Amino acid sequence: MPSIMKRRLSWNQESVYGGTATTWIPGFSVREEEDMTGTGPAAMRREVGDFLRSRRERVTPQQAGLPSTGRRRTPGLRREEVAVLAGVGVTWYTWLEQGRPINVSTHVLQAVARALQLDDTERRHLYQLAGSRTPKAEPSGGDPGLIAAFQPVLDKLDPFPACLQTSLFDVVAYNRAYRFLFTDMDLIPPDERNCAVQFFTDPDWRSRYVDVDLVAARMVARLRTEVGADVGAPAAAGIVDALRERSKDFARLWARHDVLPQQYETKRLDSPLVGQLQLNFVSTDVPETGHRMTVMTPADESTSLRLTRMAGLTVAATRV
Repeated sequence: MPSIMKRRLSWNQESVYGGTATTWIPGFSVREEEDMTGTGPAAMRREVGDFLRSRRERVTPQQAGLPSTGRRRTPGLRREEVAVLAGVGVTWYTWLEQGRPINVSTHVLQAVARALQLDDTERRHLYQLAGSRTPKAEPSGGDPGLIAAFQPVLDKLDPFPACLQTSLFDVVAYNRAYRFLFTDMDLIPPDERNCAVQFFTDPDWRSRYVDVDLVAARMVARLRTEVGADVGAPAAAGIVDALRERSKDFARLWARHDVLPQQYETKRLDSPLVGQLQLNFVSTDVPETGHRMTVMTPADESTSLRLTRMAGLTVAATRV
């Protein structure tokens, strides 16, 4: 019996689908297979299989671009058809649906999701069930609907500077206080409204930070963390390659491979209008779109007074 158990337990250490960087679908043991609580790893694997089967049965061969082969005993696609569409082995996909303990990479899950024509919500659900890293959503940039939804919120936060950014630091919406925090944001072309780009290529923007070296190192580490395994994605590769070419300082810091999680930070800024500000940076993620809303609140009374004064100085300014 011990040798049989050893053989079964070592099974989950092997990658059934070769050639992938694996992310483990929750582990396997004899006891877990016998667990009837419905909350263990075996239950989660069954959830993955049930979900995939339900989605497979909704997609017709015609919707998948496959030729019709006459009457079928079951609705939707066959397992082997999903495997072909996803570019994976038939046995591997069959085991995935059956809830067997196998390894699966995020990229392979993406391929299966495409084959089953899952929408964004279904994809996120699949990754969560599989215990896999959810690929970052491609930020929608200056989507008018998104801006229309957030602009009133940002405006209500005035005189506190606030903006809506992508994970790559593109600023897509902002209030009046943020508009005049570093410079007049309205004068910067929309495709250049990126905090990292401005910091590493515009000396005036950079000079607004009191602790320049610290901010530079943390900004690059945050960007690398956000990019993560998606560094080859068009948006991420575009901004990283451009900054490496335009800024030796960025290239040097990028080569250090430092990473840093999102943190609540206090930064010192030198406003061109009211002088030094000490601001708490608080960010809230919008996971459905890949954006985050950042609000800067005063860390001391003098900063609060200066923000109020800045609001009075810019009250006559109007958005173009």
